[in-house]
Order: sequence, then structure tokens, then C-alpha cells
Amino acid sequence: MSVRPWSPEDRGRPTGGTWTDVAFVLGEAYEREGDLEQAADWYRRAAESGRADAAMRLGDVLGRLADEGSAADTAEDLLAEATRWLSGAHDATTPDAIELITDLLNRQLRQAARRGVEPAPTA
Repeated sequence: MSVRPWSPEDRGRPTGGTWTDVAFVLGEAYEREGDLEQAADWYRRAAESGRADAAMRLGDVLGRLADEGSAADTAEDLLAEATRWLSGAHDATTPDAIELITDLLNRQLRQAARRGVEPAPTA
């Protein structure tokens, strides 16, 4: 049985895609499936290669992972990384980017409020 090779246009992307495009598409696929950790991994790879929309998606996914997290330290780390990616994105002044950054700030405020209400861990 012959197998047709996968190409970026199979996912509705233009031909001539780069590995950065493939990483971004994989991030989208994992995000749609609800696997936010894998989505973050692939978006991170695309963002590290300079794809601005991947940095935006990564910031959003990391924020949602922080919301799902049970450990406060992990959530803080995820929010800090999300802030770095969103603030460094090339298109950080678009309305969508401003909305994501505002949402991230609200997440950080909620996280800080939880820390203030929760009892300190006992050793």
C-alpha cells in the first residue's frame, strides 16, 4: 500500500511550509484535542524559531495550563513564562494580543488572591 506523504497543505496551509509551520500546526492539533501540554511544547518550538503567532498561542495555552494546575508554584512559573512570550511577541499591540495580555494579568491577580486566601503549607 502506498502512503501519500504529509504536507502542510493537507491542513489547509500553503505549500512550502517550514518546520516552524509544522510545529505550529501540531500545536493547533493538540490544542484542539485538549492536550494543552503537548500544544505548549509545539507552540514553544515554533515561537523559539521566531513565529509571532506561535508566541501568542503559547502565552494563551500556558495561561490555561496555569488555571488547571493544582500546585501554586507550577502555576506561577507557567504564568511567568506566558508573560515573557506574550510581552515579547512581535504583534503584541494588536487587539487580540492586548486581550490575551489582559486575560493573563487577570489570571495572575486571581492566582495572587488564591495565595492570600489559602493557608500556608505546613512542614
